[in-house]
Amino acid sequence: MHLGNARTALLAWLDARARGGRVVLRVEDLDRDRCRPELAEAIREDLRWLGLEWDEETAPQSQRDAAYGEAVARLDEAGLVYECYCTRRELAVASAPHGDDPPAYPGTCRDLSDGRRAHLRAEGRRPALRVRMPDRLPAVSDRVHGHVPGGRGGDIVVRRTDGLHAYQLAVVVDDAADGVTDVVRGDDLLASTGRQVALAHMLGLPAPAYAHVPLVVDGDGVRLAKRHASLTLRALREAGAAAETLTGAMAASAGIGAGAPCRPADLIDGFEIARITMTPWAPDEAALVGAVRG
Repeated sequence: MHLGNARTALLAWLDARARGGRVVLRVEDLDRDRCRPELAEAIREDLRWLGLEWDEETAPQSQRDAAYGEAVARLDEAGLVYECYCTRRELAVASAPHGDDPPAYPGTCRDLSDGRRAHLRAEGRRPALRVRMPDRLPAVSDRVHGHVPGGRGGDIVVRRTDGLHAYQLAVVVDDAADGVTDVVRGDDLLASTGRQVALAHMLGLPAPAYAHVPLVVDGDGVRLAKRHASLTLRALREAGAAAETLTGAMAASAGIGAGAPCRPADLIDGFEIARITMTPWAPDEAALVGAVRG
């Protein structure tokens, strides 16, 4: 976990604890080439080190394929699924982004004839499965951002060309199966939320309440990712960081406390996610590590 993952986990944990809720841990390992058991265990270790204990761990996504297949079958029975033969290159040309909306699929394969589908198969193309989205997505009442108007639809992939089910489908099915009522996540996912809510409605599933929190970014304003190896919890811990020091810094970045070392449990009383700082946090790595070593 890097600091961005950890801060979002901290805010989610505080939100649940302050409201008398429970915390569910789910390993999202759809990408089987990159997800390995030892990496999931490293995440558990990081969470425990910070003091972010969970109440229940549910089945990982790698064990839920049958449930995803059943969901696709239900959508198909309702006439909402179709085969899409578009390549990544074709989509890059046709689906240019507009404003803050993520690129929307232009509907190229929505109404293909049987003959055209047969021709594309003969070319050796393997189809993905897409679900027909409404032209306008439902509005979202976000607990941090407030009312978020529904954006453009754009049919989403629910099963990839390699046969794996897509994350957008999986997370909707998982949240309902796990009884998740509230989701706290980074606001880079806010633009996708309307599609997930629409998909939940199509499947007759409850949609959770959402709270999208500001990201942790580097000095160039780019959200933290695996390339920021020096800002992982493991690297900071090996540099001598105490969990309390990082927790205090992460909390202060969200407008909670003055940055003094603390444990997550110390921050529960009076926590309200709607009152957190709305600006992204760009941690000063040198100052953070210097404070740790000092």
